[in-house]
Amino acid sequence: MKKLMIYFTLMFLALSGVAATEPADGGVNAYYYAAYLDTAEAESRLKSAGFDIVGHYAATAKSETLIITNSALQTAAGKPGRGFGAILRVLVDGEHQRIAVTNPVYFGKAFLQQDYDPVLAEQLTTSLTSALGTMSASEDSFAFDKLEGYHFMIGMPYYEDTYDLAEGDTAALVSKLDTYNGGKNIVFKLSVGEGKTLVGFALSDDTKAFVDTIGQQNAEILPYTILVEEGKAKALAAKYYIAISYPMLTMGEFMRIVNTPGAIEKELSTPFK
Repeated sequence: MKKLMIYFTLMFLALSGVAATEPADGGVNAYYYAAYLDTAEAESRLKSAGFDIVGHYAATAKSETLIITNSALQTAAGKPGRGFGAILRVLVDGEHQRIAVTNPVYFGKAFLQQDYDPVLAEQLTTSLTSALGTMSASEDSFAFDKLEGYHFMIGMPYYEDTYDLAEGDTAALVSKLDTYNGGKNIVFKLSVGEGKTLVGFALSDDTKAFVDTIGQQNAEILPYTILVEEGKAKALAAKYYIAISYPMLTMGEFMRIVNTPGAIEKELSTPFK
């Protein structure tokens, strides 16, 4: 019965123009695009498809990001060091008049690493298609079998090379984020298991301007996330997170935002000082 269900899932995705598994050539797209919906309609459809909306973020002057999750995704991300994979991001892109959504296969493999579950990725993609309609693949792509060990180039960080922002009592670390700047930087807080909290953190206008420089089409990269677990607060290194979110980024384009990674690390660390 399980195999039969998977078969019909794959057939549904194929008819919808969406491939939820590793393509034959090994490349997998980072994003999907769907017809434009306003924020209220997109949110309503996503909720009807079984997603929880945990945060809203003004990505650009004309775009808004919806942070979404469901119980299955939270369970998968509840393992140590996997909390960054607890969410998907949906960009209501007024600039390009479309909806953009993070591909569960691409970011699932990248952020859940060895714990990536292809069946879950298929289920999530089916739910997204149910909510948003026909989706087309973005040109942004990378080799599926290299996502787990992704790094931009020699000497650049991997997934596990996180910013270690602070150590201490887990609840106290979350409290510092809550109270910093009157809580204005908190976009969302999501429990991803006992003693594990994923926090969406709004960067300053100056720091988040890197999106304008390298491409607003992937503006759902923000808000940045901080994972608090086991007495530590950590975040994905910006040289990793930006590069994997912009897989078509060139070295020349990366050099245009050369000061951004340091600025991001400094801002994420400040609440804990």
